[in-house]
Amino acid sequence: MNNAMKTLSRFFLALNYFVMFVSCSSAQKSPGSTITPPPISGHVSKDSVSLWLTNANGSVRLQQQTPVFFDSVNKTNLVISVDSTQRFQTMDGFGYTITGGSATLINQLPTAEKTALLHELFGNSANSIGISYLRISIGASDLNSSVFSYDDMPSGQTDTTLSKFSLGADTVELIPVLKAILQINPTIQILGSPWSAPAWMKDNAGTIGGSLLPAYYNVYAKYLAKYIQAMQRQGITIHAITIQNEPLNPNNNPSMVMQAAEQATFIQQALGPVFKNENLTTKILLYDHNCDRPDYPISILNNPAAAQYVTGSAFHLYAGNISALAQVHDAFPDKNVYFTEQWVGAPGDFASNLKWHVENLIVGAPRNWSKTVLEWNLAADAQYEPHTPGGCTQCLGALTIQGNAITRNVAYYIIAHASKFVPYGSYRIASNMVNGLPNVAFLTPQGKKVLIVMNTTGITQVFGIQFKNVFAPAALASGDVATYVW
Repeated sequence: MNNAMKTLSRFFLALNYFVMFVSCSSAQKSPGSTITPPPISGHVSKDSVSLWLTNANGSVRLQQQTPVFFDSVNKTNLVISVDSTQRFQTMDGFGYTITGGSATLINQLPTAEKTALLHELFGNSANSIGISYLRISIGASDLNSSVFSYDDMPSGQTDTTLSKFSLGADTVELIPVLKAILQINPTIQILGSPWSAPAWMKDNAGTIGGSLLPAYYNVYAKYLAKYIQAMQRQGITIHAITIQNEPLNPNNNPSMVMQAAEQATFIQQALGPVFKNENLTTKILLYDHNCDRPDYPISILNNPAAAQYVTGSAFHLYAGNISALAQVHDAFPDKNVYFTEQWVGAPGDFASNLKWHVENLIVGAPRNWSKTVLEWNLAADAQYEPHTPGGCTQCLGALTIQGNAITRNVAYYIIAHASKFVPYGSYRIASNMVNGLPNVAFLTPQGKKVLIVMNTTGITQVFGIQFKNVFAPAALASGDVATYVW
């Protein structure tokens, strides 16, 4: 770099620090945001690092800042070193669960606003956040307005041939939204999760709790296969399913309990053989519950007759530690791990939610081998509805949709800091952990390096980003998160 370039680099660096410190010190609390991220503009040198910032009080939300520049001299004591030659798992994506309630609220928007929102969420333009992975419920979740399965029968009756099977209510709200999303992003990955089998298959004949009767294992396996085939006829590929959402939670509506031994038997004797006979390539994921019970998936993976049909295990973090994902991965490195759900409890606190979710999920889950990071419901209204009777009454959506008004809440920015920059097929790459600066790095299919850093300390942290033999200076105020791209 010649003297003129060095002078220019120092000028932009000084300007960048000025912008960051002014934004950190003068910003005021903002309850919500209807502002989308600004487009990328202007020429960026190959020696520069682009950065997007969200600050703790929410007054700056995924806003692009003045770039910083690589230099041969390290000027700080704290250094995050990124090494793209050390590659770990590929990422399937970052996203949300689009519940039936989310779909209802999106469909109520005027056509122009709905189209613009879907392009913002799922497109690849400068104003989009590039969601690449979605979770949906197989039948109703607790954030539908009512409880249903695809084969409900009057009390005391059964349908073992599944002659009454129908996608029913999902054809009204969810499937049209999914079709619109696929028009924008045809390669988006979709995970299906059942909250319960049809009530007539369960030992309590109800929608809350109870367990799947062994006599219906094969019928329920065919029910799940029939769902995948019916969605395919709608033009929607279900790339993976979990066998049961929160199988150790009997209290939701709907819900169903499935102990590890029961899940193993169901996979071995029914689900795996049915999928094989039907030539289904949809991945089967275990567990789909909290990190406090890694023994659940491990016990099933220890059974070769069941494990042969299984791609990996899915987790939530309402209990336990995110390191449970690595524990399961290390025990079975040929099986993947996925992070599939975490809610933000209403009304939410922007600063604390941003800090916890970025540190534990955006950073923690991939660093513990997860191929996905999914927040819970994409959208709810201002009263945290719709939900089933007994369903979640305080689930804050990534979006609040009230009439035609759309507010972007903290979960929107938590996911966007990754989804906008880390597409499907990116590798997680090596970066060292620095106390107070949890971080994770990726290499995209286009060859870009992405580093996400959170300042969890109570003071501003000045640090360097090292790549090969050059260093880019950076600074984050307390509670801020930034995504750096070069």
